[in-house]
Order: sequence, then structure tokens, then C-alpha cells
Amino acid sequence: MQFGIFSVGDVTMDPTTGVTPSEHERIKAMVTIALKAEEVGLDVFATGEHHNPPFVPSSPTTMLGYIAARTERLILSTATTLITTNDPVKIAEDYAMLQHLADGRVDLMMGRGNTGPVYPWFGQDIRQGIPLAIENYALLHELWRKDVVDWEGRFRTPLQGFTSTPRPLDGVPPFVWHGSIRSPEIAEQAAYYGDGFFANHIFWPTYHFQRLISLYRERFAHYGHGTPEQAHVGLGGQVFVRKNSQDAVNEFRPYFDNAPVYGHGPSLEDFTEQTPLTVGSPQQVIDRTLTFREHFGDYQRQLFLLDHAGLPLKTVLEQLDHLGEIVPVLRKEFGDRRADGVADAPTHESLVAAAREKVGA
Repeated sequence: MQFGIFSVGDVTMDPTTGVTPSEHERIKAMVTIALKAEEVGLDVFATGEHHNPPFVPSSPTTMLGYIAARTERLILSTATTLITTNDPVKIAEDYAMLQHLADGRVDLMMGRGNTGPVYPWFGQDIRQGIPLAIENYALLHELWRKDVVDWEGRFRTPLQGFTSTPRPLDGVPPFVWHGSIRSPEIAEQAAYYGDGFFANHIFWPTYHFQRLISLYRERFAHYGHGTPEQAHVGLGGQVFVRKNSQDAVNEFRPYFDNAPVYGHGPSLEDFTEQTPLTVGSPQQVIDRTLTFREHFGDYQRQLFLLDHAGLPLKTVLEQLDHLGEIVPVLRKEFGDRRADGVADAPTHESLVAAAREKVGA
């Protein structure tokens, strides 16, 4: 099982000091956070993709390429790669290049994003969001697996005899997760290709994501990729940790109350009760996270959101220190409880081995 963090890259005022970081400071902070994630023993760092204020990560491959040069083990991923408004040809080339630079330590999460105005900025219609996601990924999937591609669809100019370069490292494309908050069509898409399905699992109640993940597992088996238990499931989550649970609540409350996404809405207590947000001691985070297995079955990837809502870099790095102590316990507990026949988390090495085994068969 893989544990890591994801960042949405928001530039938000710290409500306790009134200080707002500059874009430069926020970008540099994200790099520092990624390096710290490797230092404390996490497996994955993922960045979002946004093209509007108050967010800064408009070019994930640029950031991840820079981080790749400064890390050795960390898997570099995205919390969203906008499959709807990016050209699939450019995605194929950019992430294959990153895959080579990072020696295979790359995967990515396809998503439609949550900012409607992005569509017309890139010449697309938000009303075509699902069809765009389906068609564009179909092309991307083909570009990575065929040396020469002929293509014609609804949303881009045709391709004739086109070869995407560079070709994927070792002939194996980066592993793809399809991320969703609410769309069964995306769960179906992930199942059809035998890819991973990542449930955001942040703002909505557990039962909502249980339905999406159950659908994905059932359809994964339907398409002949294995048993439902062998499907690749990832989950998001949010934590704020202090040694003493009341200290965590007191410190995090002003950030929660003023957060752009959920501030001025339900109380912190109501939100932590109804969603996976956990604010408390390390043991509370461990206990709450272990319940995810009860809700969704054994799964392969757990990512936490730590750096948001104006939290200063110093605090985020302290949170990573806590996570560095929590994750070994979670690894052991999840490992001890894991059922037989569950798929391992995908890596470049495991995908290469599977491809060679398939050729040998």
C-alpha cells in the first residue's frame, strides 16, 4: 500500500496572521513539502493542476520534473491532470518525458477539474465534460500503446500516421488513476481500461464514495481484468495532527472556519463527523484511517491533503513529521488485515514485470 500527500496549490491568507504568501513563495513551498515527504518516508507526492487564481500549479510536469531531480524514491503524481481541456497528444508527450527523467517514478490522475471557466479558456464546452474525458483518454491510451496512430474524433483534428515522442519508458506507459468526486461514468471508464480509480473522499459522506467504488470494482471484474478485490483503489483524506487532540482542534479551527472551500459552512465538529477530515491526535488519525478499509475494502493508495487553507509552511512540515510517525503504524495495521488476493500498489517496476510476463506467456 502506498501513502502520500497531495496539494491543490492554493494561495490563501493565513487567517491567524493576515499574511498571504506570494506565488513564488507558494511554489517553492510545494517543492519543500515534496522533499520533506520523501524524507519522512512517504511514497507519493501529487500536485493538482489549475489555471486560475488563487492556485499556482498550472504546469505539473515542470514542478514534478524539478522535484524528480532532487529526490530518489518518491513517486511523482498528479491530483488532477485535466483530461478535458488539455490536448491528449501533449499529455502523452509531457508525461512520457517526465517518466524518462524520473526513471519511471511517475503516474498520474485524470480528472475534469472543478473550475467551470477553464473550459472556454482552452476552447472547450463544459457541457461536453464527460464526452471530452472519455474521448480524450481513449486517444491518450492509444498514443502510449501504438507506435503509429491514426485517429478521428469529435473534439480535435484527426491524426494520420502520428507517433508520440518520446515513447514510454521500457515500453510501459505511466499508470493512470481516474479521479472522481461524483461521476459514475468515470468509475466505469477506469474499470473498462483496467486502470485505477481514485475517490476524492474529502467533501462528501462515506456512503457516496462507497457506491462509486463498488461500481468500479464490479465493472473492473466485468471487463475481465480480475476479481473485484484486485481492482486498484485510491482514497483522498484530510488530517491535522497534534500530540494532544484538543490542541489540534484549537489550532486548526480558524483555518477551517475561513477556508475558501468549506469555511463559513458546517461547523468543524459536524464536518469531521460527516466526512473523512480528522483533526486530533496521531492515534485518532490512525484509528479513523483504518476505518476506510471497513468502508471500501482493501485498497492501494492513501493520499492526505495537508497544505491548504492558509496553513504556514512551518506548520505543514510539522504535520509531515507527525505523518512520518503515523504511516509506519498504518502500513503494519493495513498489512496485517489485508485479505489474500488483493492487488499490490502499481509501480513502474511491477508494470514492466507484468508486461514481460504477458509477452512470455
